[in-house]
Order: sequence, then structure tokens, then C-alpha cells
Amino acid sequence: MEQLDLKQLIEQVIQDMKLANSPAVQTAEVQSGPAIEDGCIPDVTQVDIRTQYLVKNPQHGEEYLELKQYAPCRLGIGKAGARYKTDPLLQFRAAHSAAQDAVFSDVDEEFVESMNLFTVHTQCDSKDTYLTRPDLGRKLAPEDVQTIKEKCKKNPTVQIYVADGLSSASVAANVKDLLPAILQGLQSSGIETGTPFFVKYGRVAVMDEISELTGAEVTCTLIGERPGLITAESMSAYIAYKATVGMPEARRTVVSNIHRSGTMPVEAGAHIADIIKLMLEKKASGTNLKL
Repeated sequence: MEQLDLKQLIEQVIQDMKLANSPAVQTAEVQSGPAIEDGCIPDVTQVDIRTQYLVKNPQHGEEYLELKQYAPCRLGIGKAGARYKTDPLLQFRAAHSAAQDAVFSDVDEEFVESMNLFTVHTQCDSKDTYLTRPDLGRKLAPEDVQTIKEKCKKNPTVQIYVADGLSSASVAANVKDLLPAILQGLQSSGIETGTPFFVKYGRVAVMDEISELTGAEVTCTLIGERPGLITAESMSAYIAYKATVGMPEARRTVVSNIHRSGTMPVEAGAHIADIIKLMLEKKASGTNLKL
């Protein structure tokens, strides 16, 4: 390239840069941005990502969006260069924060009392211990063993209890509808149920000790699932026929993804009641239960 041509090229680039940074261009960019009313942006936690498709000029966009309706996945959210767009990034960070809150916060004691549940504890003395010592979350505190013996009905057909697990948010979001639905489904069939209660810092396997203490034929725990980035409010029901300490995990039956965007609590309650009835009929659970 001739020296003169190179000089002209550099001058042209500099001129283009000046135009790009001129007040007129900046004003136009600001005006083309999204409108913000009252100094607030929309609540990013209320966005249904199944309906969100942010790819510009997509091929087969309608078909892709239709597929997204079947699962709330972060797909088709577009990019800004090599980075996420602002909206999906804020949604991701909000979901991550909600997941952390669900794990590290405790279930509101007033909510537990409003559900007429008394509280017992595992051998974990704090949330940190619960997260780092799973083994202690599988054993009841010695003083609470006596509490269960004193307050719970002896040898019920079915013993149901609630545990916080890894999501306190799931307890508040689901138990109010889920627990009554299960109890109603069992009582309508004349099945005796024990005294429900709440286990703080509980792992799934603490149900084995509770089964032995109460003498129940079937034990069911409603426990918070490990939260993900789609929902922090998902709950599972683990159910076992004549559970015993040290039994294999294969003897448990699980109903998972109980939340408002998955299996609705009332619907899940009816399903769990039907499973329990089948367990009592077949005298089996887990992989031994043929649904």
C-alpha cells in the first residue's frame, strides 16, 4: 500500500471514530433504549423463561420457541457479542441468589406453628454443620427422640412429617397445600395417620429412625430439594414401607419436582396418597413396588 493511501485510510478511521462519539450519536442511542418508568426496571424474577426468545433474526424461531414450552431452560437467550444480554444475566443472578437464600435461611417458626407442627432437631447444631456433616442430619438429637415418643401416636398406619432439607423456601411454598391433600386422600380411604411434625436440619435418611420410633407401616417425609437455577421452591416426597436404619436407598419411593411450575402441590398430594395406598396393599416400596 502506498504511503499516501495509508495516510488517507488512517484519517478516515479517525474521522469515523469522532462521529461515533459525537453527542448526536450518543443521544440517539440513549433514546433507542428501553423505557424505564418511575426509576425501576421490570422484576426479572417474574419472567417466564419458557416464553422468552431473544435471538435476533432466528431460523425456525417459532418451532424453537414451541420446543421451549416443554422445559424452562435457558436456551435461545441471545448474546451481546461474546457476552450474555443484560436481561438474561440479571435473571441468572437473581435465580442464583434465590437458590442461596433457600439453602442458608431457616423455615419461619411462625409458619411451622400455623401448620400445627411441633419441631424436633437432628444432631446438627447449625446450618453450617448441616451442610458439612450430612451424617448428623440423618440422626435425631437424643432429647428429641424422647419428644417424638411422647407426642406422636404409637404405631400409626402412616407417619408423615416435614423437613427443611436443602430448601426452606420449598416448605413455605408447598406444605400448606401438599400436607392437607395427602391427609385428606388417606383419611377418605379410612387409613390412619400419625401425628405430623417438623424436623429442622433433616436429611432424607432420618426417616428411618423416625419409622422405628413411631412403629409406622409407611413413613413419608416432605423435604426441600436442592435448589437449582430454575426454581428454589421444589419439594420431594420420600416414602418407604417399614423403613429401618441402614436400609438401602432402593427401598425408597420418591415423588419429586413438587412446585408451582412443576407438579402442583395439591395434585402431588393426591398422587402421594395413591402411592401410599398401593404400598400398604403390596407391602413394598422403592424398586420392590410395581406401580
